[in-house]
Amino acid sequence: MGVSDGSGAGRVIALDTLIRLGRTLHTPGTPRRLAVPDGMTAPLGCDAVATPAGLGPQVMPRLPRVGCVYADDAHWWWMVPSDSDYALDWPAPARYAAGALLPDASNAPGLIHKPDGTVPYTPPIPLYLALCRLTGTTPSWSRPISA
Repeated sequence: MGVSDGSGAGRVIALDTLIRLGRTLHTPGTPRRLAVPDGMTAPLGCDAVATPAGLGPQVMPRLPRVGCVYADDAHWWWMVPSDSDYALDWPAPARYAAGALLPDASNAPGLIHKPDGTVPYTPPIPLYLALCRLTGTTPSWSRPISA
C-alpha cells in the first residue's frame, strides 16, 4: 500500500516509509538523542552523563580530556562510551542516560565543547571521579562490602 506524493510524477511513498518518517518527528515527551557532531565517529557507541549546569564549569578543569559537552539551561551533558555505567553508581545529582537519550529535554541542548580529533568521548572514569569529588561521594569501589 502506498500514497502518492502529490507531484503528479506518479511516485508512490510506501506506508512503511510514512510510518518511519512519522516516528522520527519530535513531539513533546519524546526522548531526544544527542547527536555525534559531523566529522566524528563513535566506535564504542554513545551514552551521556547529565550534571546540573552549576557543576559543569567545576568539572571541566578536573578532566584530562574533555569530549563533546552539550548544555541547556538546567544540565550539561557529557558524551561517554556506551556501558560507562557498568559497575558504577554515578553520584547524585548526576544522571546516566543510556543511548544518549535525553528523556525530558524539550529543546535539544547546544554543543558547547567539541574536542580535537574524531572521537566525541569524555573518559568516564575521570568524569566519575571528578563528580564523586564535587558531590562528596565515595567511589563505588572504595565503599565497604557487607557480607
